[in-house]
Amino acid sequence: MAADPLHFLTITEASALIASGKLSPLEYVDALLARVDALDPQVNAFITRTAELARGQAQAAEREISGGNYRGPLHGIPFGLKDIFDTAGILTTGHSRICIDNIPRENATAVQRLLDAGAVLMGKLATHEFASGGPSLDLPWPPARNPWNTAHFTGSSSSGSGAAVAAGFVPAALGTDTGGSIRIPAALCGVAGIKPTYGRVSRRGVIPNSYTFDHAGPLAWTVEDCAILLQAIAGHDPRDPASARRPVPDYRARLDGDIRGLRVGVVRHFWEEEGTTDPAMASAMEAVIDVLHRLGATIGEARMRTREAYNDTKMVIAKTEIVVIHEKELRERPQDYGADFIGRNLPGFLFTGADYVRAQRERRSMVGEMDALYQRFDVLLTASSTPAERLDKLVGSGFSQKWEKPNIYTPFNVTGGPALVVCNGYTASGLPLAMQIAGRPFDEETVLRVGHAYEQTTGWRQRRPQLVPGKQAHVLQEPAPEPLSGAAVDPEIRMIVETAITRAGLKLDERQRALLYRVAPPVLAAVHRIRRDRPRGDEPANIFCFPGDGDQDG
Repeated sequence: MAADPLHFLTITEASALIASGKLSPLEYVDALLARVDALDPQVNAFITRTAELARGQAQAAEREISGGNYRGPLHGIPFGLKDIFDTAGILTTGHSRICIDNIPRENATAVQRLLDAGAVLMGKLATHEFASGGPSLDLPWPPARNPWNTAHFTGSSSSGSGAAVAAGFVPAALGTDTGGSIRIPAALCGVAGIKPTYGRVSRRGVIPNSYTFDHAGPLAWTVEDCAILLQAIAGHDPRDPASARRPVPDYRARLDGDIRGLRVGVVRHFWEEEGTTDPAMASAMEAVIDVLHRLGATIGEARMRTREAYNDTKMVIAKTEIVVIHEKELRERPQDYGADFIGRNLPGFLFTGADYVRAQRERRSMVGEMDALYQRFDVLLTASSTPAERLDKLVGSGFSQKWEKPNIYTPFNVTGGPALVVCNGYTASGLPLAMQIAGRPFDEETVLRVGHAYEQTTGWRQRRPQLVPGKQAHVLQEPAPEPLSGAAVDPEIRMIVETAITRAGLKLDERQRALLYRVAPPVLAAVHRIRRDRPRGDEPANIFCFPGDGDQDG
């Protein structure tokens, strides 16, 4: 057996033991189920556990392997799913009352591909409501907590996926990433997570947040484990109109630790000039650059647009899409959504069709600008999130939320290429730090290669969270709603808000209206920062194409 207990085995370690007959898949699943039973009351990673299904799948895997039918490195490996992936016959809630009785008939494509590889489903994991919003106490299930310190945040909407891997509940999980939601939980929970290129992994069967920006991808303890998972789920899906017809390379085969001659562009301004930089994070990034240089990489400085510019473009597009996705329910049953979802997404009704087209034209320009950087550099390096904040500073009614602040992840959703988060240290209090490695579209192998080489050179993967059975998690309380009325509203803002409410057919209460009055100025400011004088021939990013004829090769 490996030196680690079963719950801290990586996919790489566990699959080797299973293939050699030294570890029973059923023994493995039972050990993890016992750990979940003992510790998940502190972490809240799971919404739905599928214990009996997992045991049955593990037994089937054991029979197949002993009979000489070994399917590969995921055979007998347990995994969890962010609860927006459809699972046939299994509750898929989106962490929302809206889907509290939603039982899909089919598995999402990515889920089916894991099952076809012999993986074992342990259950469905916590998210934010429909993968949008923040940690909330007014939903049917509590927010996931950070296994490194359960008083702290797990980070964005793949929160349960990051928490479950870090806690040793599962060695593998799937999440989604619309503006950082794989990479933020990976960073805050100290695991690895990759947002593949848009179109690399099928979105079919995933509850949509934004058709334009949604990515599905893996979270695991190591970069090599992410490569194994990505190998299984990547590839063309004719049932996803955005799915790319690109060959899928052997990701794991390129993880040789050799990055000599690779050109690394450091996007320093993202963390040194834009926003407050945590000193520990800044120091960790300098150490990363030194390690990559010693490994033979060539280091240079790269500049992109500001984080705000990418955020403006993404928010106009994505918020327009999400309110259309939820338009029927927002009209008919707004009270069944959590306040944070309402607070963050109602501003999408303030945008016009012209705003949406302008933002899509801007996105196309941003994607085109990346070509010059891709010619100069093989990968781009940035810092990742600041260390996890305390949950009690973040939970709330949602009505106190301002327009969403630019983060360091969204630029790579807008530009569409792969981006990987890797742990690069810890704060003095023991919270993880992380970095982000981005690459050319469909060049996940180089991104993974750099992350793996760094991981193998450093010792950060030897450290694990220490959870104690029976320990009580920090108690969270819903704060009193912040007063919203009383402030004078500019007549033009009032007119814009009321026109949007009427046009959408919404029946909003007084607080919801007051919220829109409050957030309208920064929302509209974001719209006006987007360029309006483009040449007539500039196309939007979502130009029409017939199936099979798109510029993504499908």
